[in-house]
Amino acid sequence: MTIHLDSDLLRTFVAVAETGNFTKAADTVSRTQSAVSMQIKKLEAMIGEVLFERGSRGVALTRKGQDLIVNARRIVSLLDETAASMRSEALDGPVRIGIPEEYSYSILSRALSAFAKMHPKVEITVKYAHSASQMVALEAGELDLAVVFEWQDFSDGEVLMRDPTVWVTSNLHLLHEETPLPVALYSRAGWCKDFALRSLEDRGLPYRVAYTSDTTSGLKLAVASGLAIAPVSRSNIPPDCRELTAADGFGDIDASNVVLHRAPGATSEAINGMADAIREAFFSQLTITVPPPGA
Repeated sequence: MTIHLDSDLLRTFVAVAETGNFTKAADTVSRTQSAVSMQIKKLEAMIGEVLFERGSRGVALTRKGQDLIVNARRIVSLLDETAASMRSEALDGPVRIGIPEEYSYSILSRALSAFAKMHPKVEITVKYAHSASQMVALEAGELDLAVVFEWQDFSDGEVLMRDPTVWVTSNLHLLHEETPLPVALYSRAGWCKDFALRSLEDRGLPYRVAYTSDTTSGLKLAVASGLAIAPVSRSNIPPDCRELTAADGFGDIDASNVVLHRAPGATSEAINGMADAIREAFFSQLTITVPPPGA
């Protein structure tokens, strides 16, 4: 039997899945909570399967819900992109972006996908580097937009999200139980010495440096492979790994804000459009980030 899925039902389904809460989803789709509940029941009746498991802290996707969410997001995204393309003229011109490597997939891929479909003539250049390097490039006129971490000396830039750095361990290897702790660090010494290592020293946790890398991907690989624990931004914890919380004897390493900076004079419509796309991608990330245990 053919199932004719309604796009409004899919949009509501995505909103509930991403917020984990019927009330928050209602705000997202501008409906009442009862209307959202009725739409989900209607969708479940059409499919013939339960899509959400109800619990005391909200709802979670069932196996069938997990099967549906991937295509539902694609359909809703395509509808939004199509509507946006009908409302605005295609832009052109260059846009130069600097962004931390850890947001290349979770944020920038989402922003570029939406932006490029509406504005295929824009020439995009991306620089992946640590925050200090990005700011130098911005001030030198080599970038139009820079997304950076700020963990001290906070600027007046636009805060996109708060994403503190935390110690992360593998659920499979449990290296946080070893003494001394094997740690993976960035090859740049300043931040590691002033924040990551100090957070261990302040808690009286003996450690040894087992691995160094100049990228976040390298640190995540060290954790997932069972080589060391590592400092990773909370939104970038790899699969089968978890944050080491106060219950484990750890805690936040820093209080990083993720901040968008724009070069003076970078005011073209293409740059404005890209800034909007990046801002929206971070907002979407905020709606699906799961808080750590006990938060």
